[in-house]
Amino acid sequence: MKLSHFNFDLPEELLAEHPSDIRDEARLMVLDRKNKTIEHKLFKDIIDYFQEDDVMILNNTKVFPARLYGNKEKTGARIEVFLLRELNQEQRLWDVLVDPARKIRIGNKLYFGDDDTLVAEVIDNTTSRGRTLRFLYDGSYREFRRKLTELGETPLPKYIKREVEPEDEERYQTIFAKKEGAVAAPTAGLHFSKHLLKRLEIKGVHLPEVTLHVGLGTFNPVEVEDLSKHKMDSEEIEILEGAADVINNAITEKRRICAVGTTAMRTVESSVSSSGTLNDYAGWTNKFIFPPYDFSIANSMITNFHTPKSTLLMMVSAFAGHDFMKEAYEIAVKEKYRFYTYGDAMLII
Repeated sequence: MKLSHFNFDLPEELLAEHPSDIRDEARLMVLDRKNKTIEHKLFKDIIDYFQEDDVMILNNTKVFPARLYGNKEKTGARIEVFLLRELNQEQRLWDVLVDPARKIRIGNKLYFGDDDTLVAEVIDNTTSRGRTLRFLYDGSYREFRRKLTELGETPLPKYIKREVEPEDEERYQTIFAKKEGAVAAPTAGLHFSKHLLKRLEIKGVHLPEVTLHVGLGTFNPVEVEDLSKHKMDSEEIEILEGAADVINNAITEKRRICAVGTTAMRTVESSVSSSGTLNDYAGWTNKFIFPPYDFSIANSMITNFHTPKSTLLMMVSAFAGHDFMKEAYEIAVKEKYRFYTYGDAMLII
């Protein structure tokens, strides 16, 4: 399959600028792969597709406020700094993106906050926009992290043109977020409300958690026509033994196993044993799933509506079947489903 197979016309007004008013009342398109049927529901109706002892795999990563604005020394130019990952806790080294990048060179200092209590020095170039920063801060590591949180803002994706609003701090986070480390939300999980999770638990659906700290690499554009030549950035994942046991038990019992989001799917597909079961694992993955692909663990998935030529769309195509995915997306555009991060959801069974 080629990159051009994943292009389609997406009207700009279908890119969701705000979340749905109520988490579990976003729209839900249900794709039945066996019968090739498409239904239109609300997200809270998802409970009707699951029975006792079925499994939903959740990604419990937590987004940190990764976008900072600082001023360059001497010129005072406003610089956006996007924190990607911490490289060294003791030395306070971070891998970041800067914008505008052309103004930021090794040796430059950046000042943050009204009182300039947080300073960063550029110590290396990593990519055209990437830099390594050493933060200089008089205080303990805990105080330093508190300062980063205080100065940072919710890292909404760039397609959202509006300013960050107070509700984003809560809504750009799943209600089961626990382990901080993501710079983007695992968006399929944003639709779950506390009430819906409780109803699923009462029904006897198991909700094991895995972790994939979403990096910006997930959204890197694919720039090669031959998909086998595209390389994903590595992202940190963790599958604990208890979660693997719950999922493996469901495999044995031939239950419905649903990956909530492309991140949960990539996590479990990154640690499959030779016998087709899930291994516990802590490490990194750069797994890129595109058609044709045989999935080993999950037999259903929840996902949002993705943008043209994205790696996320390619995974959905691999799971749903390419022609069925195309048909569903044509209907989604026609029916004005909301796309992308704050958009509507799809269940593929």
